[in-house]
Amino acid sequence: MDNSFEIRVRARLANLGSKGLLRTLTPPRGIDLSSNDYLGLGAHPRLVQRFAEAVGREGCGSTGSRLLRGHRDGFTAVERRFAAFKRTERSIYFSSGYLANIAVLATLPEKGDVIFSDERNHASLIDGIRLSRAQRAVFQHNDVDDLVRLLSESKNVPVNQRFVVVESLFSMDGDYAPLADYVSVCENFDAVLFVDEAHAVGVYGDDGSGLIHSAGIDDDVLLSVNTAGKALGVAGAFVAGPAWLIDYLEQRARPFVFSTASPPAVAAALEASLDVIAGEPERRKRLLARVRFLRARLKQAGLPLPTDISQIIPIIVGDNTAAVKLAQALQQRGFDVRAIRPPSVPDNTARLRVSVNASLSEDDLDRFVDALGQCLRKLGR
Repeated sequence: MDNSFEIRVRARLANLGSKGLLRTLTPPRGIDLSSNDYLGLGAHPRLVQRFAEAVGREGCGSTGSRLLRGHRDGFTAVERRFAAFKRTERSIYFSSGYLANIAVLATLPEKGDVIFSDERNHASLIDGIRLSRAQRAVFQHNDVDDLVRLLSESKNVPVNQRFVVVESLFSMDGDYAPLADYVSVCENFDAVLFVDEAHAVGVYGDDGSGLIHSAGIDDDVLLSVNTAGKALGVAGAFVAGPAWLIDYLEQRARPFVFSTASPPAVAAALEASLDVIAGEPERRKRLLARVRFLRARLKQAGLPLPTDISQIIPIIVGDNTAAVKLAQALQQRGFDVRAIRPPSVPDNTARLRVSVNASLSEDDLDRFVDALGQCLRKLGR
């Protein structure tokens, strides 16, 4: 076989290495400051018990797609439960948030439609938009005026349907989208709003249902995607919205029709997760208290922080290699933080993405801030 392909791939890897962009697979160790297990439900005894019981009852695998033999009553039950949680008519479960976003965006927008996407949307949203046959327009991050400009320009060309696609809480910057403003804009331009609530569901709102509810716009959002592998502590994602759209996704979304269903035990664990979120609101309160505490300590230490107060706190370093070295130095001191580099973030904004969870103590966070300051000084930062 001609080795030109191997040479090409090795050259690509070498190029990544020269730019400080090579990734490594590192298992968890140390105090968790990098995962998305915001409420600490990943190992909650009730979830573990329900999952184990369901494995004993249903087995490990689903054995087929939901439309073949992979469906179980547990999926229907948890989809109904989640729809009520999100105050929508229906929800449909996918085995990952990535698949859910691709399913929605590759299925619903069609040729002749236009999708307006925030420039910092997650890769899964970007890839779903790329798979769509609709036109694409990218607006500046959280910039309502830029979105209005693009929507105004779209009036000059024939458009069947306009979609505005945003995250409610952005995963790398930890900032909130101006959702209420987007609703007003969509009403003015006859557009529909699609919101990815991956990092908000379970954390925000009176009952943890997300930032859509916090903003008071439950009836104004067409669809939301709600990851179940972050604050909910399990896996997969729910798409929630009107029954007619969920019915259509069930029939036409290729990632749903042609994917083997998740293990049935996942549905049981998700039911338990929703039970805990409803029954232990103190977890959300403790998480947000820890966020306030850490942000106050970082401010005392003189570190620049974004104005939003979410559980995601970016520590901007800039240089890729320096960000990796800083993460490694903190890992050696017992703090599991990870370096985030392009293309996950814009060039020259490599960072530590510090992620707060409800299981952290104030002592943990105190020691982390002290260690961070020491490591930054050693690196000349």
